[in-house]
Amino acid sequence: MKFLRWLLRLTLLGSLAAVWLLAGVYLYLSPKLPDVETLRDVQLQTPMRVYTASGDLIGQFGEQKRNPLDYSEIPDTFVKALLAAEDDGFFRHSGIDLMGLGRAVSELMLTGAKGSGGSTLTMQVARNYFLSLDRTFTRKFNEILLAIEIERRLSKQEIFELYVNRVFLGHRAYGFEAAAQTYYGKSLQELSLAQHAMLAGIPKAPSRNNPLSSPDNARERRDWILGRMHLLGYVDEMAYQAALVEPVEVRHHGARITLDAQHAAEMVRREMLERYGIGIYNDGYQVYTTLDSRLQSAAQSSLETGLITYDQRHGYRGPEQRLADPRPLTQPSEATASVAPPAWLATLAEIPVVGGLTPAVITRVDDAGARFVIADGSEHELLWENGLRQANPYLNENARGRAPGSPADVVTRGDVVRVNRPQGEAWHLAQIPAAQAALIALKPDNGAILSLVGGFGFEQSKFNRATQAQRQPGSNFKPFIYSAALAAGYTPASIINDAPIVLEDTSLEGIWRPENDGGKFYGPTRLRWALTQSRNLVSIRLLQQMGVGTVIDYAQQLGFDTADFPRNLSLALGTQSMSPLNVARGYAILANGGYAVEPHIISRIEDSDGNLLFEARPATVCRDCAADSGDDTAGNGLQRRGDAAALPTSARGIADSGVGAQPLPPAPRVMEERVNFLINDILQDVIKAGTGRRALVLKRGDIAGKTGTTNGPMDAWFSGYNRDVVATSWVGFDGYTPLGRREFGGTAALPIWISFMREALRDRPEQSLPIPNGITSVRIDPETGLLAGSAQENALFEYFRAENVPTDYADGTLTPGKTGTDDLINDIF
Repeated sequence: MKFLRWLLRLTLLGSLAAVWLLAGVYLYLSPKLPDVETLRDVQLQTPMRVYTASGDLIGQFGEQKRNPLDYSEIPDTFVKALLAAEDDGFFRHSGIDLMGLGRAVSELMLTGAKGSGGSTLTMQVARNYFLSLDRTFTRKFNEILLAIEIERRLSKQEIFELYVNRVFLGHRAYGFEAAAQTYYGKSLQELSLAQHAMLAGIPKAPSRNNPLSSPDNARERRDWILGRMHLLGYVDEMAYQAALVEPVEVRHHGARITLDAQHAAEMVRREMLERYGIGIYNDGYQVYTTLDSRLQSAAQSSLETGLITYDQRHGYRGPEQRLADPRPLTQPSEATASVAPPAWLATLAEIPVVGGLTPAVITRVDDAGARFVIADGSEHELLWENGLRQANPYLNENARGRAPGSPADVVTRGDVVRVNRPQGEAWHLAQIPAAQAALIALKPDNGAILSLVGGFGFEQSKFNRATQAQRQPGSNFKPFIYSAALAAGYTPASIINDAPIVLEDTSLEGIWRPENDGGKFYGPTRLRWALTQSRNLVSIRLLQQMGVGTVIDYAQQLGFDTADFPRNLSLALGTQSMSPLNVARGYAILANGGYAVEPHIISRIEDSDGNLLFEARPATVCRDCAADSGDDTAGNGLQRRGDAAALPTSARGIADSGVGAQPLPPAPRVMEERVNFLINDILQDVIKAGTGRRALVLKRGDIAGKTGTTNGPMDAWFSGYNRDVVATSWVGFDGYTPLGRREFGGTAALPIWISFMREALRDRPEQSLPIPNGITSVRIDPETGLLAGSAQENALFEYFRAENVPTDYADGTLTPGKTGTDDLINDIF
């Protein structure tokens, strides 16, 4: 009895000592604990995501992959899997598991090392958000105290949500939604019971238990969790058994990019880095671009198809590499004749798909064709008719070799080649084009970038040729020279002699004898016809008459950077360097009626909570503004930049930025309205009867454009538009080598533009070009550009600014007292 009293007193004393010890520890540590309330405002490190205007993800940038979830978004099956794995008493305890903790603390005190655990989910939240991973007694007590405080301040659902979104799960995935995307390419809600158990098993040892690094360990841990779920009554016997036999099928998935626009996404990343600095990779910015998803897809497809078509015209360059065959030199058996060694599959796994072209290894060749394998190990057939028969060998840019006689003339076992399936058809032999291309499309009225493709295969080259390449535009620049001429008083009927010219110019390194394409000369030529047919000699003589300085000043007025423009007559042939983006910006002026707009790709920026940080307010064309402000179209017609707040009511229909209902700033007029009308009308003739005739396949009367080809030819261009879309396509070699003597803007670049515009203008009604006041149409003699007599049969109508109507007849007469003839004026407005 005395012993029992003694034992009771000892127990009480021990309990009091423990209480005093804990109280002392609390008093010592509690002032140093962080404020739990900060968990409500915690900023998870979340990557920046970039979207199209309609919400398609085109890029994700950040060191940590994270997709935060609300508790309501977490599947119940996964909640139970995680409880079974980590803390099945989570919804019952107050932050600590006394039995488990007692066991863990005793082991820690006795051995000085962490043993069997005992941490609840709440304690893990405390550690993950506030504490280090040091295995010390002090850290453990801090963890306990913080867990108790967290339970006092936050609900169980909030705590569970914090854990689910923060825990590291291997392969740079933080949080279970990011892990689901990384390992399965699906959201957490889309996964099976077995997959939920697989993910729930990772936190205990992320590097050891993730299914990519250690599939056997991961499966063992998964099965243990499934057993726990069954034991706890979370799943029935049938579901448990079915989950146990489910195979482990995982592979590494990147961000779920839903649209290919990698050059555009990289362009956004660079701009965001300039705006916000290195924090863009972790602060969860959401960037919405001006890209139209449908047009971006069309641009990507058009560029890839156009380059592949160009490449096929120039021959097959052979396999990318040849892999050694490890089989014995003796004749292989029929059973092993097409087997791919594991080393071949390993090599394929390291070769990226580029531009939709899949890497493959030829495993067998026979008279019917060839067989090949791709990186997933599947074997496929390549028939003779599907690219093998057409694979004439490449000799140079102007010549191909003799057509192959059999599949063995083209490929052999071990060849690494490219294959594709056009429109889901049978597999075809292909190759990555050696040439490159760019395609960019803008909204003419405000410069919004609707689509942008900077080259064939971002995986192959990050260089954005749409914005970074500086190439000679060639004849693609001629419309701006002719616009300068029209502004200076020339007319579409002005006559310039298309004849040989020999120039001695020190800036051109001596004697210069420019020629037209084809080497022919056509004598006196109207400006309209000269631009329609892209006559070089007329452009040079026109520039010579106006003066290089006049044209450069006009180009500067349009917004071109003229610092590096040649100060000689070669400017007439577009020898200055420009990016496709800058060319497209110039053509937007032609398309929108003469207003300068600035290309832009970011529409708005939001923070991780969806708060608006930035919204674009681009200068936008307001066609009523000039009339309301008394703009004089008979003169220069240039609208001055105005205060957006002073815009007339008619401008308020342009767009609304959503910020105080303020109208957007007006785009300044930089080209006189009537000059714009005349150059547009001529460029429509380029489509109808000139170098852009291939575009007639679109069967539209409202499109205009111009080809461009430089010496070599090195660069091929086409820029064209209607009132809704302006687009520029370019084709060339990065190394500035020739495209081939039969390759021009109309053969290499125009087909890409046509393919894109077919989709861009689908379902868009035609918009006829309005004829401005001060434009007159009269009948002229096509040979002289002068007025035609009433009886002249080959006369045609031509547009003029009213003050530039010719006064002379082609037969040499002049109507007394008149600047034109009333009976020949066709009043069409």
